This record gives sequence, structure tokens and C-alpha cells, in this order.
Amino acid sequence: MPDALPPCSILILAGGRGQRMGGRDKGLVPWRGEPLVAHVHRVVRPLSDDVVISCNRNQQAYRAYADQLVGDTEPDFPGPLAGVIAGLAAAQHEWVVVLACDAPLIDRALIDDLLALAVACDSAAMVRQGGFWQPMFSVLPRRLLPVLEQAWAAGERSLQKALLHEGVQGLDCVEGDARLSNFNSPDLLQG
Repeated sequence: MPDALPPCSILILAGGRGQRMGGRDKGLVPWRGEPLVAHVHRVVRPLSDDVVISCNRNQQAYRAYADQLVGDTEPDFPGPLAGVIAGLAAAQHEWVVVLACDAPLIDRALIDDLLALAVACDSAAMVRQGGFWQPMFSVLPRRLLPVLEQAWAAGERSLQKALLHEGVQGLDCVEGDARLSNFNSPDLLQG
């Protein structure tokens, strides 16, 4: 089945303030001897010729893991929706896989399942875990860019709310699925 999937761009979101990491840039925090973003990059590199990283600082450090770098158009770390808008605008393919930089246990099977669901339904797809949506694990058609830009202009700042307003297919994952672990606080890095 993965061979039948269309080309996709990969958008890794690394543009946050890192408040729960004491202000550290989460994607560059070391885990098992490498920055968190390196673990995500290793999984996604074989899937695309267009890896885009949305980052608002440390561009030189991120350049090694991306074909393109984008940043938010507004200052002060406005949130993931801003990063997704910038990433969709730069993406080269019609389908865009959206992942967080601090999810080093993601695997290809999950990405393939999300992409297959999105393509089959010709719709955005997002992981749903225990009844909760996980917007940092999504596949979006690039055609949603104007919709997300309109939501932003109307004051929406939640990626999840902006996407759910348009209708999203859910890929259900069991609670405790390690692939969905976000390493967003220092104590989680000890494993």
C-alpha cells in the first residue's frame, strides 16, 4: 500500500518558545545522543524530497535537517497554526505531513496510515487518541492553506480548531501509543 501513496511534503514544527523546556529550543534538545529533530528527520527523510522545518530561531542548526526552512510571519512565537500556514505556503507537494519536532518515536507505519487515510478520503487526517485529537500528527492537503489563512485573519490561533472546522478524518490510536510521545518537558528526556 505505501507504494501507491502520492508524494508528500513533510512539515516539522519547531517554532515554539519551549516554555516547558525552560526556554530551550525543543527540537535541538539532545536525547540519546542526538537532537530530538534528528530522530524525526531519520524517519521522514526517506518519505519525501521536500522536508520543511518551521523554526523561529537557530536556523543554522536546523538547516542540516531540512530542504527548506520557514518562519512565522508574526513575532513572539504565535503558535503552531502560524507554522503550518508558513509550511503549507512553501510545500512542494499537494499532501503535507505535519509532525512535531519533539516526537522522536514516530514511525513510518503511522505516517503511512495517516497519509493513506487522507488520500482515500481526500481530506485532512489527524491522529485521535483516547477521544482527543492530536494535531501535531496530521496530514493536510495544501489546498487548505487559504482556509487556514482566513481562520488566522479571523483571530483563530488553534490549529486543532481551525482544522476541525473544515472536517478531519480521525486515525484512532490506542492510549499509551509510544509513537505519539511528545518530549516537551525535561523529565521526559531521561528515558
